[in-house]
Amino acid sequence: MNAVVTANGLSKRYKNSVALDGVSFQIQSGRIVGLIGPNGAGKTTALKAILGLTDFQGELNVLGLDPRRQRDKLMEQVCFIADVAVLPRWLRVREAVDFVANVHPRFDRAKCEAFLARTKLTPEQRVKQMSKGMIVQLHLALVMAIDARLLILDEPTLGLDILYRKQFYQSLLEDYFDENKTIMVTTHQVEEIEHILTDLMFIRDGKIVLDADMDNVGERFIEVMVNADQAAAARALKPLDERQVFGKSIFLFDGIERSRLEAMGEVRRPSVGDLFVATMRSTYA
Repeated sequence: MNAVVTANGLSKRYKNSVALDGVSFQIQSGRIVGLIGPNGAGKTTALKAILGLTDFQGELNVLGLDPRRQRDKLMEQVCFIADVAVLPRWLRVREAVDFVANVHPRFDRAKCEAFLARTKLTPEQRVKQMSKGMIVQLHLALVMAIDARLLILDEPTLGLDILYRKQFYQSLLEDYFDENKTIMVTTHQVEEIEHILTDLMFIRDGKIVLDADMDNVGERFIEVMVNADQAAAARALKPLDERQVFGKSIFLFDGIERSRLEAMGEVRRPSVGDLFVATMRSTYA
């Protein structure tokens, strides 16, 4: 596979803080990557660097281009959504379509209009007349009509209720994504994107603390629920995390043989949310 994004020693320092601290990673073509981290971890800074919206130290290659020097060419192959709920209230549907058609060379107007035909949106309808769900539909129609090689989503469903969040990701997966496209998404609602991810990256204090594909995550990390008489033995294996549920202890392990844990209690694959909390517990503390 070809790397869509390659970062080596990517760093970004602001006046009183370090946003990215020598980060190195690769994102391959045809993947859906979740970049997850607490507030202030460096997620948005990393996305801005990839999009050529901020300067940085180190090396960064995106679709074979340097975002600092070749941003015009890069933007022809990239699509970015920061928040689907933010559109000018005076904007009409036809004006939104005209705007994207005029600024993005890979926009397919006919494809966009076909998506819009499935909705109740009309060409003269203004954003201020739309529900949040209708705004989601407009955004999806505009985005899915762009044949971008890299789609970057930064908290794209912020402020939307669960129905429209699910609709957004499902439509993205079914109507947009294919082996020639790569999606990079940041969100705090990790449980809602877990089922669509192929790769997972955790970032904390400007450093990547986990970078693995989802199959590897399932093999590496195991949760075991144990009775009180097995708790000491489980702690001796140095778990990443321990929590109490209904009088039982649940331990999260990294790289411990499954057979050893099965002898202690009920084992299962941890959710991305549980893994995130365990990894970031010290940050939130």
